[in-house]
Amino acid sequence: MRVCVFLPNWVGDVVMATPALRALRAHVGAGGAVVGLGRPYVAEVLEGSRLLDAFRTHRPEVARRPSGLIAAAVALRRGRFDLAVLLPNSFHTALVAWLAGVGERVGYARNNRGPLLTSRLAPLATNGAFVPTPIVGEYLQLVYAVGCGEEAWRLELASTPRDEEQADGAWAALGLRPGGRVIALNPGGAFGAAKLWPEEHWAVLARRIAGELDHDVLVLCGPEERERAAAIVRLAGDRRVASLADRPVSIGLTKACVRRSRLLVSTDSGARHFGAAFGVPVVALFGPTHIAWSDTRYARERKLQIPLDCGPCQERVCPLQHHRCMRELDPESVFHTVVDLLGET
Repeated sequence: MRVCVFLPNWVGDVVMATPALRALRAHVGAGGAVVGLGRPYVAEVLEGSRLLDAFRTHRPEVARRPSGLIAAAVALRRGRFDLAVLLPNSFHTALVAWLAGVGERVGYARNNRGPLLTSRLAPLATNGAFVPTPIVGEYLQLVYAVGCGEEAWRLELASTPRDEEQADGAWAALGLRPGGRVIALNPGGAFGAAKLWPEEHWAVLARRIAGELDHDVLVLCGPEERERAAAIVRLAGDRRVASLADRPVSIGLTKACVRRSRLLVSTDSGARHFGAAFGVPVVALFGPTHIAWSDTRYARERKLQIPLDCGPCQERVCPLQHHRCMRELDPESVFHTVVDLLGET
């Protein structure tokens, strides 16, 4: 059996898809193949794991144009796939698989694409509104529908030798101590500003971790988050607080840095799930998003969220312009959660 999997666009969703990918890999066996389709950075998230036999770049913004749609369908047809598993809920993924003539096409019946699917799953909804349900479970239901066996919710990633060499370089250049004396902070959030915890709060937390817990602090960042990471280091004002802001950053480097950290404090963003995938304790800070969507049943994660009448709103930018859900999540509470979680590990 040859299976193509349209992979999610968000880094965190890709990590949460790993149990479903593991189930598919076991299902097709040694004689079959599981090929992932997604944006280029998705390949870096899964690099080093054995969940896929191959990866093909698929750019949704190109495939939505008529010429790109035909090209994507032709390329997919050449792969002679028996099954297409559509993890994103977009119409265009179903259309590409249908035009490519893939015999079996499984996905959720959303965005008017039901007629293009051979196996349609209904999303959980009440009074026309989708009910927040864990994405890990939703993805697993898709692969169960095509005959995969039961699979644990355990997230799975790997780092490559190149990733580890880059992390070695960061540890040496930044003077970070080995032996589990580093706590990583992930202040980013590609989803939007509503997910961001104030830089001042991060700085207070970093300073207390360094001063009171005698751990070095590493502030992670992506290419678009360098300024924010550098600002947190400046505000912390402690030589034991460093960031990746001045280094060549990559998803692979972030994976390796999280893997060797003792604990991760993160917004509800992609790198948060790196912690669970590598068995690192995680303190997750939630603002506008429903905790249920990204629940992974990870026992070493603590989720913090301020209950407000206006949330969780799922908006990228606070529609009321007060951003209380993140501003009122105070550093004191986060610090004590870090202390408690460290005491359990």
